[in-house]
Amino acid sequence: MGYAVATVRMMYLNAQRLDLEYKIQLISDAKMQLSRTVTDLMNAGTDLESDSPIVKKLEQRKERLYLLEKKLDMQLEQYKTRLKAIEVEQQSCDQMLEKNLQRSFRY
Repeated sequence: MGYAVATVRMMYLNAQRLDLEYKIQLISDAKMQLSRTVTDLMNAGTDLESDSPIVKKLEQRKERLYLLEKKLDMQLEQYKTRLKAIEVEQQSCDQMLEKNLQRSFRY
């Protein structure tokens, strides 16, 4: 019975790991796009006067994008922490599976 439970648990952990890896990839892609947008905003305001209302709006948008980047970083760290925990649990489950196999097929 322990073998069946461990196998199901491994399948569940693997699904969670794949889901987290996918989310991490999405966040990484979003951060790259965000960086490009910030760079574009910085380049857009270079030909305007520094006290122009348009430059001030660009600065506000740039600050909002930086806040969004910080939120993405926090989310990314949470996912990475959860991923590490799942990897540790997978190793534990692997050991349990191996012990069950050794116990079942001992001669």
